[in-house]
Amino acid sequence: MWKWQGRFRRKGRPMKPRLITYLSPSTASSNITYGLRHPPTPEEEPIIMSIDEYEAFILIYFEGLTQEEAARRMGISRGTLWRSLNSARRKIAGMLATKKPLIIQ
Repeated sequence: MWKWQGRFRRKGRPMKPRLITYLSPSTASSNITYGLRHPPTPEEEPIIMSIDEYEAFILIYFEGLTQEEAARRMGISRGTLWRSLNSARRKIAGMLATKKPLIIQ
């Protein structure tokens, strides 16, 4: 029998764990900020990038891996890697175009 679980239940599948190799444990627990020369003002909203987006970007463009190899290394599907990579590209382009700070969380 179907039962309503409430509106605060998580929708969809839970997020799979990703294997992150480019951040050490000490830096993975803190934020990394790029392009910030002064404390951000309230109208200067920073761009926030997740660690898995950062990892996908580094594996593809810095190491030169294919999407299949990078997805295998991160332990996710190629489609999930592509979505993370697309989001990372948009955020980096936004950072460069608007000169907003980029924070990796």
